[in-house]
Amino acid sequence: MVSKLLVGEQLNVKFSVAECKTVDEQKQIILIATPVMTQDRYAQLTGLTEGQVRGQIEKGHLPSLKIGRVRMVNIAALSQQALDQEDWQ
Repeated sequence: MVSKLLVGEQLNVKFSVAECKTVDEQKQIILIATPVMTQDRYAQLTGLTEGQVRGQIEKGHLPSLKIGRVRMVNIAALSQQALDQEDWQ
């Protein structure tokens, strides 16, 4: 949903975590190159084996999304889960 700026309001956009003064501002900055990723690519980036990634998905510890016949790691949901953790600070 897009809202209109009222006269006198400022649009306060931050482009990096370094520009943020509070944790709440930091939580609003999420840069996701891709919202989903193959299990193989996720394994490469995290240093896990493909079997470990599959196991994490099967146990429900890693969010996933089925696109066609391929089960993808849901990076957007994983990022949101990390931000929602109380101990994120």
